[in-house]
Amino acid sequence: MPDDAVRAQPPSKYDKLIEAVRSVPPVPTIVVHPCDQTSLRGAVESARAGIIEPILVGPASKIKEVAGQHGLDISKYEIVDAEHSDEAAAKGVDLIRAAKGEMLMKGSLHTDELMRAVTAKDGGLRTDRRISHVFVMDVPAYKETLFVTDAAINIFPDLNAKRDIIQNAIDLYNQAGFGTMPRVAILSAVETVTTKIPSTIDAAALCKMADRGQIVGAVLDGPLAFDNAIDPEAAKIKGIKSEVAGSAQILVVPDLEAGNMLAKNLAYFAKADGAGIVLGARVPIVLTSRADTPRARMASCAVAALYANARRRHAPTVAG
Repeated sequence: MPDDAVRAQPPSKYDKLIEAVRSVPPVPTIVVHPCDQTSLRGAVESARAGIIEPILVGPASKIKEVAGQHGLDISKYEIVDAEHSDEAAAKGVDLIRAAKGEMLMKGSLHTDELMRAVTAKDGGLRTDRRISHVFVMDVPAYKETLFVTDAAINIFPDLNAKRDIIQNAIDLYNQAGFGTMPRVAILSAVETVTTKIPSTIDAAALCKMADRGQIVGAVLDGPLAFDNAIDPEAAKIKGIKSEVAGSAQILVVPDLEAGNMLAKNLAYFAKADGAGIVLGARVPIVLTSRADTPRARMASCAVAALYANARRRHAPTVAG
């Protein structure tokens, strides 16, 4: 999307992200299987905006065909030929391991195809940290940029997985320029601890883990119900006094089902945009959807690029 098209849209919290990323060098990005208009256009527009330097991995003839059909100029970009989506995912991961890119971007293949290559025990991109997903959401009715995690990768995370999910989101918040010491609400159906709802016990344990330095860089509170996590009046009525209640910036859901429904409710009822990024691998991974708006697709790249730039300062290579 041309820069003037971005500016022509109504003001968005994403505008700050897109503007901030202009101050950092474009990030070399491996785009896996961009074989439809949406995924290829997202890569091309992010490149034109100076956010990424793409390497396109997939069936070369198909990529060129899509580009020709939709008037997308890809003449400047390297294409690595791969016969099909599984091969494209494997080659994309290999390119990351060879230090040819600092970000991975999903094209028109299924998420599980890409993540299968990312999480492979031999030749994948695993680290000691659990891999998780964050929706970075621009909710028009909410003053803060809102993180929702994990709504796409971990189905029923246990306590240790939740610790990593939370730490991944905190690190993204602190390092990608959103601010420092985010307010993290660990969600459940109620705000009191009860054995009848296991997620409330996990929430209490996670808060104590933060007290003991097992989770760092944020202020945690939980369990909190959704209303008293994001609405000051609801928190006041319930008598909850904390730095987090009523003004959370990161929402940690009990499981993928709850997170997926929450994110989609925000998208369709509250008209929120949701940028998607996967964390905990050797490099940030941009997950886009065919339903994403052009600005949300660009925001996903911007968030990942800001994070990759911060990581670059601390980790000079990702070669394995």
